[in-house]
Amino acid sequence: MPVSAPPRALSALVGLPVLLFALLTWQVVADGPLVGVDERLSGALVHPDRFSELLSDLGNVQVAVPVLVVALAYVAWHGRAGGVHLWWLPPLAGVLAMALVPALVAPLKEWTDRPGTPAVPPATGYYPSGHTATALVAYGAAAVLLLGRLRAPTVRRTLVVLCALLVLGTSYGLVRRGYHWPLDVVASWCLGVVLLTGVRLVDRRIPPGRTPRDVSRSTRRSSSGTPSSSNGPS
Repeated sequence: MPVSAPPRALSALVGLPVLLFALLTWQVVADGPLVGVDERLSGALVHPDRFSELLSDLGNVQVAVPVLVVALAYVAWHGRAGGVHLWWLPPLAGVLAMALVPALVAPLKEWTDRPGTPAVPPATGYYPSGHTATALVAYGAAAVLLLGRLRAPTVRRTLVVLCALLVLGTSYGLVRRGYHWPLDVVASWCLGVVLLTGVRLVDRRIPPGRTPRDVSRSTRRSSSGTPSSSNGPS
């Protein structure tokens, strides 16, 4: 039977990030007190260097999206080979989540019209951070979908840690390099969490099938004449 998240947990996963995002957006548009704190924090953190530049590049579409594509291809293959019903739905959820990033971020950038930090040329449209959202959704969706298909606890923990390091590294690099204010990054975390919650909910509603290894073993048993409920003793 499909497994659904508890209503309270679902409300927290979606409601809290939405509320925080609304608060941050209001502060940015109204030039509220948090903006002053944000600017002072940015001034203390900004220190452009080559390392921060490389970290910020982890949020580039050319870097993050191919990682997601490879993960989605594996998830699709794993599901189809394992005889999972609607095996294509989790990969589709990952694709839609990634497609929603520019669809949501671009209008918000134009509407908020936030200027950049002193470390970048004069321009507007920095809120929220598209690179942060891209990194969080690409690496996060890959991790969310792969976790349900990996059995070894060590591998699962390594995947979670790697995903966290990639997202946090991207976020730190963007702020350290001065490409984004800290609030730009936090706002994109909120958007990303909501999108990843959707991916997770879709994936949890797909009943598990047999692993490709199980299918291979079943095929070998059938070809060797192993008795089964359908053909009886050979």
